[in-house]
Amino acid sequence: MKLTRLNRIAGLLFLASLTAFSISSCTKDTDGSPQIAPGNPVATKLMPDSAAGGSLVTLTGTGLGDIRSIVFEKGNVPAGFQSTLNTEGALLFRVPSEVLGGTQNIIFTNSAGNTLKVPFKALAYPTVASVSNYNFTKGTVITLTGNNFDDVTAVTLTDSIKGVSDAVTIVSKAKTQLVVQMPASSLSRAPLRITNGTGRITSPQEFVNVDKAYQIFTDAYGTGFQDASWGDAGAISSKEFASGTASVGKNFQKGNWHLIAFANNSASALPYSADYTYVTGWIKGASADYSLYLTTDAGKAGFGDFVESNKINVKAGVWNYFKIKLSDMDFWLPGKTLKQVGFRIQGPDKQDETFYFDDLMLVK
Repeated sequence: MKLTRLNRIAGLLFLASLTAFSISSCTKDTDGSPQIAPGNPVATKLMPDSAAGGSLVTLTGTGLGDIRSIVFEKGNVPAGFQSTLNTEGALLFRVPSEVLGGTQNIIFTNSAGNTLKVPFKALAYPTVASVSNYNFTKGTVITLTGNNFDDVTAVTLTDSIKGVSDAVTIVSKAKTQLVVQMPASSLSRAPLRITNGTGRITSPQEFVNVDKAYQIFTDAYGTGFQDASWGDAGAISSKEFASGTASVGKNFQKGNWHLIAFANNSASALPYSADYTYVTGWIKGASADYSLYLTTDAGKAGFGDFVESNKINVKAGVWNYFKIKLSDMDFWLPGKTLKQVGFRIQGPDKQDETFYFDDLMLVK
């Protein structure tokens, strides 16, 4: 009697499990998207109809609930979106960061392969993240690294205040790199204006015309200048340079508080001039990060002193560019003639260290 009852219960449980399996196996697997039959999608409005990468865009219309892919026509760049948020009348998606600039169609495709093309203008302005050099003479080739350079049509060296614009030659262009050749120019310094299919931008970087600057050292000592270093003398190197063909190196001995000095005691020494705005140059770092102090004989503190506002932090083993406003430093008092410029270090304490200096100039 008990065995019969147990067998009956076991049989009922087996039938129940078979039924559950049968029901679950007949249930259609989905990705969570609305179960809407594909039709012919129709667009009513795209908002906005122009935007940059990362922007949220809304498409309204009919038959949009079954859209499975969104592709920007130029370069076939896909846009990510959440199909679970689709409705028959609205679709939300973001412009991909890799979008190519300019007018193009956005192609929407549903599961049946039906497509909808909607015009759109992708905004992909050029952006300049870094440059190979800030200094130039006629013919200098400079590499710009950034984004959206592949459709650049024009580059100029432009001072909008003075109304001067000099054409820059485009040597080569790719999505993330633009190589240009600089022109002869009457400008002392100016940014680049870069135009592509989206529009025009002004580079955040400013470029310095070496030929218009007061040169303390470029590939050689400037007119009237010579080495006047404390301790080991400066030595010109043709192996290390930020631009051109040479730099000047200085060994700062351990514990001696050495100083590299550029001295001009000739008639060509520079009397004070409020026309000069910046001191600029390159320093190649030593084996560790250090701070160098720029010093002059025309400042308030006197030559060889350590003034906090004159401190330049120099990263190890790489060329470091600096451009500092003279008004922010103890550099040059009115009425004084600039005869000596130098860089001093507190230390080094562990070992001798060598730094290299290039394109040291005053810029109007």
